[in-house]
Amino acid sequence: MKRHRKAEIHRKTKETEITLKIDLDGSGKHSIQTRIPFFDHMLRLLAYHSAVDLILKAKGDPEVDAHHTVEDVGICLGEGLRKALGEMKGIRRYGMALIPMDETLASIALDLSMRPSLVFHMKPKRSRIGSFDLELVEEFFKAFSNHGKFTLHINLLYGRNSHHMVEAVFKGMGRALREAVSRDERLTEVPSTKGIL
Repeated sequence: MKRHRKAEIHRKTKETEITLKIDLDGSGKHSIQTRIPFFDHMLRLLAYHSAVDLILKAKGDPEVDAHHTVEDVGICLGEGLRKALGEMKGIRRYGMALIPMDETLASIALDLSMRPSLVFHMKPKRSRIGSFDLELVEEFFKAFSNHGKFTLHINLLYGRNSHHMVEAVFKGMGRALREAVSRDERLTEVPSTKGIL
């Protein structure tokens, strides 16, 4: 029986303290507390649609700005993903999703390549949802992909409602991640002709 691919990350700085537990072979169970309600909502969607179990508790300084917490959560999530993947043998490696949400359509593609890169094309119709600065969506995915060491392309093809846009992106990220980390029983080695990622 194959082991569950799990990791625990603890990060403490002068601005944030974050504890994260991740299980790539879960079912999407999650407990998420960052003190940033909209961000919590998006992370719950990502966990659910990825079928990755995620326990996340973050203490930051949202009364100053949510930036530190959002970026550091991305860092921890990336580090947890890399650690949980281990040698990466037998995984599908690539993941893609095309997610409609009402009038919005988002395209997400990722490659667990060990080459961090982010292409991000999303222009919300407003700058904030509640108190959440939508510029932080890109900052989160930049930190996540850099520390997870994967290539990520996010393209919001069209839409009118900013909430729908962001939600479609996070759901799409979950679906693409689910595909990329899943095991292919036909593969036993690292999914690269180089023999290494």
